[in-house]
Amino acid sequence: MEVLRVRSLTAVTAGRTLLHGVDLDVPAAGMPGARTAVVGASGSGKSLTAAAVLGRVPPGVQVTGSVRLADQEVLGVPAPRRADGSRPSAVGQDPSRALHPLVAVGTQVAAPLQALGARRSAARAQALDLLGAVGFADPRAAASARPAELSGGQRQRACLALALARPGPLLVADEPTTALDVVTQTRVVELLRERTGGPGQPALLFITHDLAVAAQLCQRVVVVEGGRFVEVAHVAELLSAPTSSAARALVAAARRAHAALPPRTLVGVAP
Repeated sequence: MEVLRVRSLTAVTAGRTLLHGVDLDVPAAGMPGARTAVVGASGSGKSLTAAAVLGRVPPGVQVTGSVRLADQEVLGVPAPRRADGSRPSAVGQDPSRALHPLVAVGTQVAAPLQALGARRSAARAQALDLLGAVGFADPRAAASARPAELSGGQRQRACLALALARPGPLLVADEPTTALDVVTQTRVVELLRERTGGPGQPALLFITHDLAVAAQLCQRVVVVEGGRFVEVAHVAELLSAPTSSAARALVAAARRAHAALPPRTLVGVAP
């Protein structure tokens, strides 16, 4: 059973095709592959695929095909107009798109919890727990801060806490670790592994250019090149025997970039 089913997704702008009829499945939480990574170089089409799933296609881009989330067709439907069950949570590379600059971080993280019926005090406590879980040493100080008072890495962690506070069938994470230092990146990956993919949790669609990070987190990898999905494999199979030239290049790049990391980073399988 898939929580996300994409078929023949095509994106065109100014006479140029950006996505060429791609297909993508993300199994429901609790099933093998419930944490799926889409991996590719910059401009390959991975983030545009995520945008179509989220209902955030850029102006001037025409998309056709089908995107079914929780068995509801959502292609072309902006996120605010979607039913709750077909509205994925999201964390991206740019925290400024998710955080209101004038509202305290804790208030923003608590808001979706209150919308679900939690009392203000309970929502506040849960927000502090989430801020602590994403790595804030002083969750109360982070909760009281405005986004501009936090560093870029701290704002990214706040965005992750906000995404985890919004329950849904799917969490879409688009390059969420790119701006983070190695220690924080590791913590974010661990948190995503703990909070997604299992029974009662959201499934995960993880967008990244870094195959090593995907290997630490996801069970299944989709490789995209030039707007086409060229390889789909279990992460261990892809790392040991990539079949496409794009996948071989990603494996080689990951090994070069992460040469100092423990061997399991590139040969182990995400649990």
